[in-house]
Amino acid sequence: MRLSRLLAPRTVAHAHCDLPCGVYDPAQARIEAESVKAIMEKYQQNEDPVFRTRALIIKEQRAELVKHHLWVLWTDYFKPPHFEKYPQLHELFNKATKQAGAAGGKGKVDPAEAQTLLDQIAEIDKIFWETKQA
Repeated sequence: MRLSRLLAPRTVAHAHCDLPCGVYDPAQARIEAESVKAIMEKYQQNEDPVFRTRALIIKEQRAELVKHHLWVLWTDYFKPPHFEKYPQLHELFNKATKQAGAAGGKGKVDPAEAQTLLDQIAEIDKIFWETKQA
């Protein structure tokens, strides 16, 4: 009994997230989404099949990174109090990750689809920074 008391932590720390919050930022998803849009624009401007194939491969890789960065925010940064305060947040993340996937970034080559994704990320970004100020 004495040994367990001796080894028990004297201070218990509670954190909002699993690492200091400075590691989370929607900018990572936005930068990759901007790449997706730029690649789509270049794809539309070029008829060379080799170029287009390379563009599609890179676009899909970048779209997968968008999904990854959004999922990290959704599952690691945002907590139940955030979802209570912003009830639209789950749906917004769901739509954005689908937009980055086959429904948009990975499945399409229309820059307007990428702009929709960027707009959704901007909404997430706004909420994110509001939570950082709380």
